[in-house]
Amino acid sequence: MSLRYASGINKPGFNPLAAQTSVTTYQPYLYGWGRNNYGQLGLNNTTDYSSPKQAGSLTTWLQISSGNYSILSTQSDGSLWSWGYNGQGELGLGNTTNYSSPKQVGSLYTWYKVAKGGNHSLAIKTDGTLWSWGNDSYGQLGLGNTTFYSSPKQVGALTTWLNITGGSLQTLAIKTDGTLWSWGYNAQGALGLSNTTDYSSPKQVGALTTWYKIASAYQHTIAIKTDGTLWTWGRNNNGQLGLGNTTYYSSPKQVGALTTWATIAGGSSFTVAIKTDGTIWSWGRGDQGQLGLGNTTNYSSPKQIGALTNWSQVSTGAYHCAAIKTDVTLWTWGDNLYGQLGLGNSGATDRSSPVQVGALTTWLSTACGYVSTTALLY
Repeated sequence: MSLRYASGINKPGFNPLAAQTSVTTYQPYLYGWGRNNYGQLGLNNTTDYSSPKQAGSLTTWLQISSGNYSILSTQSDGSLWSWGYNGQGELGLGNTTNYSSPKQVGSLYTWYKVAKGGNHSLAIKTDGTLWSWGNDSYGQLGLGNTTFYSSPKQVGALTTWLNITGGSLQTLAIKTDGTLWSWGYNAQGALGLSNTTDYSSPKQVGALTTWYKIASAYQHTIAIKTDGTLWTWGRNNNGQLGLGNTTYYSSPKQVGALTTWATIAGGSSFTVAIKTDGTIWSWGRGDQGQLGLGNTTNYSSPKQIGALTNWSQVSTGAYHCAAIKTDVTLWTWGDNLYGQLGLGNSGATDRSSPVQVGALTTWLSTACGYVSTTALLY
């Protein structure tokens, strides 16, 4: 059986040891579609698919996170699994071999939360320790060096890590005390440290203890505080920071004055967010319809996608999005070159507004890779 996490799991003060509290029990299957050149769909082949395909028969999947061309996942027993591209050791299997079906990472059953960067991987255990592996060209593993590792390595000795996110070449994390930390590539200020210096070990972002959720994209970062305010920083060439301009910022800047932001995701030069009222908003680069606004225009401030108030979660790839509504239907939009929208077609069939994927009402979660999509369905 799989466990769905209790609400508030990411809030400061939450105890990771109690992370897998069951509130609703599901038995989710794993599905994938889109580009599959490295086996990132988990289907034991390298064939692209433009509609959802079931990967194996297991019904114990718990979390999924996608990088460029690889997937990291946990199962309900606390085990860790990975598949897809492994040229830089990001699968954590002690080698650099690509795999087209899920492989267990080690033999431990104490993994709590996972996050994929571009070509690096991150995980937190139930004891609150942080682990990383894969590409470390800019110190994004946080190990004090720039050495690549093909198996998990512990980041420091702390047991207070709560939430993590991996960007293209950077990592950000929140501790149980609500403090925010970052490391890795910083040439465009994505670490939020008021400079453009790379760091190979965790550095605290300011002194606040009110950080709640964090999402890192290509070279920009999005965060929500416990008061529901929204903050962004880093690269802003297409207005992806939502600040009404295209100025880069190396420290957190508040987006408007609202205190109703609930969920965030960042793609390549664009951002999508959901408010507590169930509305969904987007801004930044829109040339392939990835903003879902019915056009291909860039916007430097948040714009509402439609008028519905039943959006519950969203994930972003390089130029596409997948979102789930409260009725548990799945919707996609943006770039569809490899069929990553799951609509049964590909090529020049980008969609600039949300389109429903099939008619099922049992979607649990999604994770968008660069040009692929992975999802859990019960």
